Amino acid sequence: MYMSLVSLPSLQDYWRQNHVLSVHLPAKVMTRDRFRSIFWNIHLSDPEEDVHNDRQKGTPGHDKLFRVRPLYDDILSACQAYYHPRRELAVDERMVATKAKTGMTQYMKDKPTKWGIKLFVLAESSSGYTINFSIYTGKAVTVSEHGLSYDVVMKLIQPSCLGTGYHVYMDNFYTSPKLFMDLASMKFGACGTYRESRKGCPRGRENALTKRCERGSVRWIREGPLVFVKWMDTREVSVCSTIHPAFSGDTVRRRVKDRDGRWAVRDFPCPTPIVAYNQSMGGVDLSDQLIQYYSTHRKTGHWYRTMLLHFLDIATTNAFILHREMSNAKQVQPMTHKDFMVELVSQLCGMDKEGVPQSRRADHVPVPIVTATDASQKATKGRQRCKHCLQVDNRRSDTPWKCQACDVPLCVVVDRNCFSEWHK
Repeated sequence: MYMSLVSLPSLQDYWRQNHVLSVHLPAKVMTRDRFRSIFWNIHLSDPEEDVHNDRQKGTPGHDKLFRVRPLYDDILSACQAYYHPRRELAVDERMVATKAKTGMTQYMKDKPTKWGIKLFVLAESSSGYTINFSIYTGKAVTVSEHGLSYDVVMKLIQPSCLGTGYHVYMDNFYTSPKLFMDLASMKFGACGTYRESRKGCPRGRENALTKRCERGSVRWIREGPLVFVKWMDTREVSVCSTIHPAFSGDTVRRRVKDRDGRWAVRDFPCPTPIVAYNQSMGGVDLSDQLIQYYSTHRKTGHWYRTMLLHFLDIATTNAFILHREMSNAKQVQPMTHKDFMVELVSQLCGMDKEGVPQSRRADHVPVPIVTATDASQKATKGRQRCKHCLQVDNRRSDTPWKCQACDVPLCVVVDRNCFSEWHK
């Protein structure tokens, strides 16, 4: 996390001494060789169980995500446990950059990160908080009844955890009448752009938009809870919704050329679902933006380390969003993203913001309750009841020892170490 704040050309540069690139904090936390040894050997699952899982390749019992499964499950649980999102949610893809030959690596030409492991993400539209995500492991062995896009949304939307009443926005990869009808039956609203070729979408209508239609032209069809809207902007835009009317008087401003060839600003009518889609679809993009500001991502030799670093990015970004939400609830000024990361690094590294190790006023060590000068009274003077014995065993045991930091009398004898048990 410190390296995401202070960018240097290579890992070794963080431990350089007497050099123009020298920084002092990493060497105070741990040595270079210790950091490299930990990072190169870090493993998220039991290596012996990995071998057993690899033997099952090609069978239904094989788990492609076994090497990241423990932390993957923990991060998902944490994302859903500490924050209850607002009504507007967005579903979209995210790419974690890697070219490792994993069988899961994807190429997406329209994404800024073209090669990587693809994640399907559910995020809050207003803040970018990552609520849920799933890692795409490639084409499934068994054929899905409703298709990948349907299964992804249904997996991300968990009424048992979230509740109901949410409005979910998505692009044309996910939108289908079947999905929207099923979400409506679960008391979830949905809105998204759609493809005419998708099963159940209306097409071939006599009054459909054409290229000759003027800018701002609107066509719409309602089929039960579904409303299909088409709008002519610079090109045709198609949106389906179960939560909006077709048009409620909204307008958008566009720069157009008048008859004299001069540019002017005009207001054009805009369907309500398109206005709402433009406002709420960017939740995952906002999350990606916040992650990229201070990302721990770096090239590694194994894909599971890449995912480990991305899990850290999700955790730190969600933590910052939580800090901001809690500060706003208390009506206090939240820290900036940079200041939050600096504070987080300082606390995790045990340093103050000047990079000086934080001094501890009193350490947890056993000290005598009373210092006796008379040799005959050293074992008896000042003895008090051991608090651990009293609470755990409900018995009285006198001791001349106490914890220096806690100021609590505790036994320290050969057959009973209450001092150690108390601090566990």
